[in-house]
Amino acid sequence: MPSKKRRRKEERPKIHPKNKYSDNPPDFALLASLYPTFKPFVFYTREGRPRIDWTDFNATRELTRVLLLHDHNLHWWIPHGQLCPTVPNRSNYIHWIEDLLSSHIIPRDNTNGGNVRGFDIGTGANCIYPLLGASLFGWSFVASDMTDVAIEWTERNVKNNPNISELIEIRKVKCSQNTLSPEGLSGESSYSEEREGLPSSSLDISASEDKSYYGPAILVDVVRDGETFDFCMCNPPFFESFEEAGLNPKTSCGGTYEEMVCPGGEKAFITRIIEDSVVLKQSFRWYTSMVGRKVNLKFLVSKLREVGVTVVKTTEFVQGKTFRWGLAWSFVPPAKKIVTPHVTEKNILSFMLEGTQRQFGAIHVLQSVESFFLAGGASCKLNASSFVVDLITAMLC
Repeated sequence: MPSKKRRRKEERPKIHPKNKYSDNPPDFALLASLYPTFKPFVFYTREGRPRIDWTDFNATRELTRVLLLHDHNLHWWIPHGQLCPTVPNRSNYIHWIEDLLSSHIIPRDNTNGGNVRGFDIGTGANCIYPLLGASLFGWSFVASDMTDVAIEWTERNVKNNPNISELIEIRKVKCSQNTLSPEGLSGESSYSEEREGLPSSSLDISASEDKSYYGPAILVDVVRDGETFDFCMCNPPFFESFEEAGLNPKTSCGGTYEEMVCPGGEKAFITRIIEDSVVLKQSFRWYTSMVGRKVNLKFLVSKLREVGVTVVKTTEFVQGKTFRWGLAWSFVPPAKKIVTPHVTEKNILSFMLEGTQRQFGAIHVLQSVESFFLAGGASCKLNASSFVVDLITAMLC
């Protein structure tokens, strides 16, 4: 019989089945042979397995570039220090959005002419979600951000893919006076650790004290009057400080202060998205966000119940040893109401037979009692070793 530890390992969730890399992870050796610019970053272990140095920003950026070109025919680049996304992980999120939309839990309307329209909160210089969503499914997007560098490079990445450029609108978010930047650094400062690289112990860290978000607008005052969307998505700033962001030295995918850090971390940022959704309500069929810490996921689900959403969905994103969670909710009445079958409360009433005559074996008496109750439609259980008949009665509510 397999141990509990082994059984848990076998039951761990996998990468999304529709993800291109689910059955075919990136082949570094093949990519190195096809793309000379990637070859210098590939080395081989003693067993002959190709690897890259995940702590080298240039290596991770070049890997993302060649994967987007090789597998998605997308031309892409970002300057040094900007957040470099991992393509398999981001593909998981996109495919989950597709699952939500195709489930028809929330009915569609024809406001956008039947075309799927999404909103990417904080698209960054990489613009990864709009590029993948447009190339894979033909979705249109509004991609929002607040920094000049993010807007400049998002525009470049969109223009460099003319086959989908008309599907992506780039929207600059006005910075409020409350917008934070690190002391002594400009708004375009960079940090050498990966925002995705949460410390392995992060899931065990207690939720931070309740802190309110203050910073640039997220949805309210960015979404225009009368606009409707099928979904929004977000890779939020996970951390509360640079110190917290630097706890994982094993990876380096860049990331600016604005991309990685906000007061209260992801908990405060996603709470603001929830608050904005209460204002915008049915302007979106689905509101969604990625979550980096499971302890925050539990808090956010409770928050959603408090504000009266009609549907809450969660999922788990897996890429290698990296785990993230997806959170989705809606204020639109669901098309299909799931009715939970009534479960009756069961009480077990036990009694023992005593004082039976010797000419009757106790087991025979118990069998007769069991037959009597079974014939009457009751549920009972005979325990021959202790000479007990347990009668189970259903208490109807």
